[in-house]
Amino acid sequence: MTKEQVARINELARKKKTVGLTADEVQEQAQLRAQYLSDFREGFRQQLENTYIQYADGHKEKLNQKKPQ
Repeated sequence: MTKEQVARINELARKKKTVGLTADEVQEQAQLRAQYLSDFREGFRQQLENTYIQYADGHKEKLNQKKPQ
């Protein structure tokens, strides 16, 4: 996500609070937010994939994904 897209998200949020949004702007805001959340989740997932737990005895173990119940 580019800085311009983040700036546009913020601009639409400010406009929504003050004067409201048109139907096209509401749709654009929804698309930009979905893209932002997708990028955020992917970055967070990558961070967790590179996370290790170091135990008191010094050995490290890769953080495993929790299995659904």
